[in-house]
Parts: sequence; C-alpha cells; structure tokens
Amino acid sequence: MKPIPFQKELTVTAQHLDEHKHVNNLEYVKWVLEVSEAHWIAKTPSEIREKYAWFVVDHFIQYKQQAFLKDNLLLTTWIESYATVKSERRVQMTRQSDGKTIVEAKTSWCLIDSVTKKPTRITSEIIKPYFESA
Repeated sequence: MKPIPFQKELTVTAQHLDEHKHVNNLEYVKWVLEVSEAHWIAKTPSEIREKYAWFVVDHFIQYKQQAFLKDNLLLTTWIESYATVKSERRVQMTRQSDGKTIVEAKTSWCLIDSVTKKPTRITSEIIKPYFESA
C-alpha cells in the first residue's frame, strides 16, 4: 500500500528563533507533532478520534539545513509503516524558496484506547484513510 502524504505550510516567525537567529530545535519537534495531529484530524472521523489517541514512543530527527525568519516551509507527513499497535510516521520539512530539506523526522507512535489508556490494535478502519486503495 502506498501512503497518502499530507501537507501543511508554515512561515517562520520571530518566536520560532533562538539566540543564533535560526529556528530553535524544539520548534521542529513541535511542528512534527502539529502536522501529525493535523493529519489525524483531517483523515480520521471524529467518532474514531474520540475512541483512540496516539502516544509518541520515540523521535528521530535529522537536521539537514537551518531555517530563518520569514522562511516558508512545507511540512509533509505520511505513515511509513504500521504493525499491531504501533506506526512509524515520517515528516519532511522543506524550504519552499529553494526546495532544500531542512528536517527529516521519524516518529514511532502507539495507538491507545482513550478510555483504558492501554495500547490497542490498529484496525483497517483506522489505517485505511492514510493509504491509497489497491
């Protein structure tokens, strides 16, 4: 199955910068979480979102380039793979002016039942909207 990417645009503002006048590394982590959540909300019916939540297991982030004030970034995310209760989501952040990759991230997520707060199986109903039909 081929993943369906989701994209979100973002413009770097002064609040995103650190003392070196480039984007603070913590901002990239926030953006990984924000674009992931936006994808979940855009693709998943509310009744499923009420039953389940995703908890981060781990992040792996590669910083490829720096981003600066007023850079327009394109955040692209997709589900790379999934198994019983976990999925691996990728995020790529690209500067729109030159097409350079700023950040590549891999995040492992665990699907949690919102009531029991325990890991729960990823069903086809949950994962289907994120992949092209065969």
